[in-house]
Amino acid sequence: MSTSPADPARYNSFLRDLLGVMAYGELSAFERLSSDARYSPTLHDRAVLAGIAVVEFQHYELVRARLEEMGLDAEAAMLPFQPAVDHFHERTRPADWYESLMKAYVIDTVSADFYRAVARHADAGTRELVERIHSDDESTAVLRELLRTALAADPRLASRLSLWARRLLGEALTQAQRVSFEHAFPAGLTGADDGGPGEPAGEMTAGLVTSHSRRMTQLGLTG
Repeated sequence: MSTSPADPARYNSFLRDLLGVMAYGELSAFERLSSDARYSPTLHDRAVLAGIAVVEFQHYELVRARLEEMGLDAEAAMLPFQPAVDHFHERTRPADWYESLMKAYVIDTVSADFYRAVARHADAGTRELVERIHSDDESTAVLRELLRTALAADPRLASRLSLWARRLLGEALTQAQRVSFEHAFPAGLTGADDGGPGEPAGEMTAGLVTSHSRRMTQLGLTG
């Protein structure tokens, strides 16, 4: 696939928005996980969640540094996304430790799938940054194991967490579609045959749903 932008000005705007929403997403994840650690049933669990929060802040720093390398102000790039991201987190406040774990897991993995899909239309350096941040890393594995342990200890959680995960997915997809539509993600930015404007709401959404359902099945839950 060619990564030479057909419209440099539009591509630069796309890149600023992509990095801006990523940066604010990582900063919000740090804040959310730090706050949700209070639900932890043990000090060990609190420390685990706090450690994941630190990783999210490190990811934010990576994206912020990339924006500054491009001569862009990180705060200005993030600001357009602050209301929508904050509203998303207000609508999806977890009620307890288990819902907090599931939210962290679902948002982490769905976001990773979304940004990888969008980054296919970006330059190699941006794709490498996205992959570095959103690889199936240790934090994701830790969250997955915490959920498996909780479900094994109390099978009654399965029904509630399945419903909660389904709601989180719906909210995340709505958010992804809104961002894609409002900020021209991703069609026609590189000069490649990327499909039409409906791609984010069609093929991309289907892919996000399929991947999410597979992960829920691996946890023994219904997608």
